Amino acid sequence: MSPRRIAKITLTVVQSLQPGEIVHDKALKGFGARRQKDSVSYFLKTRIDGRQRWITIGRHGAPWTPDTARKQAMRVLADPSHAQLKSSSPKLTTFADVAASFMTLHGPKLKRSTRVVYESLLKVYLLPTFGTTNIKTITRADVSSAHAKWGENPRSANHALAVLSKIMSWAEDQGYRSEDSNPCRRIQRYKEQKRQTYLTTDELSRLGAALDKADAECLTTPYAIAAIRLLVLTGARLSEILTLEWAHVDTERQIAFLPDSKTGAKPILLNDAALAVINTLPRIHGNPYIIIGKRDGAHLVNLTKPWHVVRNLAGLDHVRIHDLRHTFASHAVSAGASLPVIGRALGHSQPQTTARYAHLADDPVRQLTQSTGASLAQAMKRQSP
Repeated sequence: MSPRRIAKITLTVVQSLQPGEIVHDKALKGFGARRQKDSVSYFLKTRIDGRQRWITIGRHGAPWTPDTARKQAMRVLADPSHAQLKSSSPKLTTFADVAASFMTLHGPKLKRSTRVVYESLLKVYLLPTFGTTNIKTITRADVSSAHAKWGENPRSANHALAVLSKIMSWAEDQGYRSEDSNPCRRIQRYKEQKRQTYLTTDELSRLGAALDKADAECLTTPYAIAAIRLLVLTGARLSEILTLEWAHVDTERQIAFLPDSKTGAKPILLNDAALAVINTLPRIHGNPYIIIGKRDGAHLVNLTKPWHVVRNLAGLDHVRIHDLRHTFASHAVSAGASLPVIGRALGHSQPQTTARYAHLADDPVRQLTQSTGASLAQAMKRQSP
């Protein structure tokens, strides 16, 4: 739940707060109130000695009311010695408490998909391991041991470690841990085997035939089929295709401009084949999306079942949806495109992300070397006596 700002925190406001809700007072900067479960606490967020501090004034009830808490906040702002930092610092002690506060305060700054990942990793890995542990007592040895136990799934273990590190750094900023005490530092990550599958020309032909069959026999919706075709033809991410709106598409310039994506605002260049797919889809009144879902006004939210139907028809059981994006990149490399150009087409924010395709660049070079060598050999053969 995102924090909200109101003109002034009053008793009515405090009594109306929902669990997890935070309000900030516009009249007194930094002063606010938050409800956790059955109680409301007043706080002041300010800087003392150059460090940002989250000072808990007290729990609602005698002696703390909106007025008395406001006066105490004003005293602290005028003279930080009134803060009594040791006794009035946040009373959150367990990792679970701090993690909940982190998701409440920092969570709204994250993309929705990122928040979902954080919540999943907290539920599966972090809370079962550290939930009841005092946030101040978690050591590097504790984290290293936990990371080792999670090693059956190296990728998830590394992601859980990254989220834990983020929470620990945030805990330092909020005063829950001492400065520079993040226990996740210098813990070696697992080496992840990045699986990248690129569809060959023959496999693409089988995929096309499977899409035609699924369409003709109504094995899935035309919108799901169109989404799969667009993934292949544009190299876009799944979320970018599923959330694409008609208003984003400029057919004259052959471009779709996304106001938001994994890497921020992003243009997707639409080739003739991609535009042809889009033009086969009817616009549904009241629905702004190109790939519509089952609910009125909504887009398709999941392509897993349609993809399983299509890939089984094509005999491509090993291929994931994301491999269609890799396929676009691999064929672009084979066509002679440079890695920087491919990075721009795919919307990569970091050059090293595109560098994974570097080894494929040998193919067009090899073809060029082969054809050039054959031409030169033929020329020399003609001139031989």
